[in-house]
Amino acid sequence: MAVQPLEINLDIRPNRRFEIIDVSALLCDQVGDALHPFRKAVYCSFHTTAGYLEQGVCRHLGHSRKQLDPFIRAVQKIFPHDAGYFHDRMQLRDELSDSQKEKEPVNADSHLTFIGAGLKNCVTYLHRPDEPVYFIELDGIYKDYVRERRTTVMAYDRAEIVHRGRIAIPVEGDHAIDSFNLKDARYGLFEQLEEWSRQYGVDKGCIDIRLAPEEEHVGMTVNEYETLLMRNDLPEVLSDPLRYVLKRSKKLLQHPAAIPGKTRDYAAYDLIHFYNDLMDQVPVGRSVIDRIFSVLSTPAKRILRLKRRISLLVSDSAETGPGHIVHGTYQSPILVQHHPAEDGVRYMDITLRRFT
Repeated sequence: MAVQPLEINLDIRPNRRFEIIDVSALLCDQVGDALHPFRKAVYCSFHTTAGYLEQGVCRHLGHSRKQLDPFIRAVQKIFPHDAGYFHDRMQLRDELSDSQKEKEPVNADSHLTFIGAGLKNCVTYLHRPDEPVYFIELDGIYKDYVRERRTTVMAYDRAEIVHRGRIAIPVEGDHAIDSFNLKDARYGLFEQLEEWSRQYGVDKGCIDIRLAPEEEHVGMTVNEYETLLMRNDLPEVLSDPLRYVLKRSKKLLQHPAAIPGKTRDYAAYDLIHFYNDLMDQVPVGRSVIDRIFSVLSTPAKRILRLKRRISLLVSDSAETGPGHIVHGTYQSPILVQHHPAEDGVRYMDITLRRFT
């Protein structure tokens, strides 16, 4: 007899702004060995500054905090805290009241680190009870305010494909680098996905959204679609990553007095030293780190570590909120392109799976 999928919701209270938290240990404390019979598990974060790395990336990093920690801190050096980002200029945030502006965290760096390091809202792991699963917190504490975090874990044995489809998203715009909020009701994407999940009787499963093979110069992430972050900060880093590092990450450089004369030469020199220092600490993560640093030499060729595929968890549980698609209040699937689409449309292939 098939074992039905098991859904567990965990509440997490961070102890520090940046923290690597072993969710598998928390699960063991809460439910013991209840996950042991299952082959796979989906880990879903409800947040835009806290998430997961794919299992393959963690494997390259040895499933070790000692190697994962310097890897994340390397990306944080590219996006240092409180470095004058547009997103953090509260006087420009018209959508916030004065009282909200007092409490709103200065956290553009956390959003950009989430995107730049390739963190995801939703990942699927082969279930290996002896391996840790890390929830990576980038913005757990602001002033005296401690975040309340939530993650959902859904364990299952099999995933049956019940529907495949293709959706067209209009992406007409005047900007070479542009981003599009796929949660916007004008696209009708979420409505269509909710309809399919009900039509095909998916109470527990997942939706994979993948860019069509022919799509180029474009990537996806799940994050907060805040206008200043997506229209100012993200395009600035994508247009010229190395210049961005120079502008925002002065602490990274060893020769600040020499910057005006030979900016790129000295930046490249210092990044090499930074890279070598990092490799000394994270030797087995070379392929992962190479992908991070390769984008710093040319404008947005690989769009940092944006993905060609994102996943959304599907659940009928009342604990995960209204609707079938599991997502946090501020989470949006975001399409980011650094060259306009030829016909003003991007195509995405949708795969809907039911867990059994």
